[in-house]
Formats: sequence, C-alpha cells, structure tokens
Amino acid sequence: MQRWPMLDCPRCGAKTRSGLACRAPAVRHKKRCRMHGGTPGSGAPTGAANGRYRTGRRTREMQELRQRVARLVREAAKFVVIV
Repeated sequence: MQRWPMLDCPRCGAKTRSGLACRAPAVRHKKRCRMHGGTPGSGAPTGAANGRYRTGRRTREMQELRQRVARLVREAAKFVVIV
C-alpha cells in the first residue's frame, strides 16, 4: 500500500482557536504551515497598515509638544491679572 508523502512530513506546531494542534503540513524548512506564518509575507502587516499608527496623536513628539504647551500656559497664567 502506498502512503502519501504529505502524511509523512512534519506538522505545523501552532494551536488552533479550538486549542488543538494544527494538522496542516509545515512549510519546508519551517515549523509552521502556510496559514500560521511559514511563508514569506505571512503575518501581520508592518507600520501604518497594521492599524497601530493612525493619527500621530500618541507619538512621543506629540506628547512632548503637549507637555511644552501646558507648561507655557501655566507660566503665562502667572502673569494674567484678573480684575
């Protein structure tokens, strides 16, 4: 009886959403299948395409700018005379 070559190859080491091991064959020379990151270009996109950088409001530069503006407003409030 002939065995299929795919049955003898190593399996993917990832866990599925159900908690069981993935039964798909691993990509050659990798530990994961094509759906779990074994192929080039798989995985989450980098940079703005991933949705982490949208408006720039939380960047380090913007936080420092807001701190400087708040400091200037506090210093300017000392010189304001309310009558």
